[in-house]
Amino acid sequence: MTRIPLLDLKAQHRTLHSEIEVAIQAVLESGQFILGPNVEALEREVAAYLGVEHAIGVASGTDALLLSLRALGIGSGDEVIIPAYTFFATAEAVLHAGARPVFVDIEPDTYCLDVKQVARRTTPQTKAVIPVHLYGHPAAMSPLLEFSRSHGLQVIEDNAQAMGAEYDGHKTGSLGDVGCLSFFPSKNLGGYGDGGMVVTSEAHIAERVRMLRNHGWRKKHFPQTIGYNSRLDELQAAILRVKLRHLDHWNERRRHLATQYKKFLSPLDIGLPYEAAAVKHAYHLFVVQLKQRDQVHEYLKEKGIGTAVYYPQPLHLTQACRFAELKEGDLPVAEQSSQQTLAIPLYPEITAEQMQDVVASLEDAVARFEGQT
Repeated sequence: MTRIPLLDLKAQHRTLHSEIEVAIQAVLESGQFILGPNVEALEREVAAYLGVEHAIGVASGTDALLLSLRALGIGSGDEVIIPAYTFFATAEAVLHAGARPVFVDIEPDTYCLDVKQVARRTTPQTKAVIPVHLYGHPAAMSPLLEFSRSHGLQVIEDNAQAMGAEYDGHKTGSLGDVGCLSFFPSKNLGGYGDGGMVVTSEAHIAERVRMLRNHGWRKKHFPQTIGYNSRLDELQAAILRVKLRHLDHWNERRRHLATQYKKFLSPLDIGLPYEAAAVKHAYHLFVVQLKQRDQVHEYLKEKGIGTAVYYPQPLHLTQACRFAELKEGDLPVAEQSSQQTLAIPLYPEITAEQMQDVVASLEDAVARFEGQT
């Protein structure tokens, strides 16, 4: 039985119960459930929060990536560079758009794509790069944007795990041509179901995404292109509007907890999260790296400590991505990370006592399996 979960959404809901109930009831009484006033208001509020001109609510973070690619005209014959170590949706969206993902390795400290490798893998067919701000740490956007601009590449930020993170004083998601958000329940800003958003300061991109999310219509029943049914629900928007007001406080709490974890865990022979200069980490996940990952994972499970492996296989070695024709050893940092990373409990509501329990259990596990691989 899990004593300390990896994430406790029930605890979060208890702190918001009254606000959420009011928001839901108002939607139920309105009788409008698709693309209503709450979606429009949330779009305005998220755009203002990120410092962009446009935000378009869609059905999921995966759809946000797909619709962004389609809006940029990326499809058959095109290549899109992505990190090999991330959630499969990043590659999946490229494939659904008809393009080809080109995998590059990651930086060992931030887990974000290695910009130097982007330059090496760019070809005349390359049309875009998707940096993923993994675990809440921003990718190295300045050198990536400089390279992309000089080579005519579009930059689509996968900001699914980094809502509220900052790079050089700017919110992630606002730096590229397009930003993609996920409101999956576990995210720093999560709904009570699936949801996502595309953000941009380019009016023509925003207009294209609005059309694509709603069957290719500008005017109802008059499709101008093949679109999708990818609309953010009014109920989800109402819930997210409540939670957006708390996001900065929650993220600061995550940062404080991460600092405490680092202090407690620094004596152990394990890799701890890194925070580069001029960034503000959102700590969507607190991921440690240890050679005895699998043994520690099982030991903590037995002790009732919720942990999770993110991600057990780099994308270039998955069965779905055999087309890349990459083999084991080709992208060594991504491969090592997949073998050694483990997320431990971190969420705004975790108590000091629970954290000490996690730390003590992790200390026991590392000592128990020291020297094993």
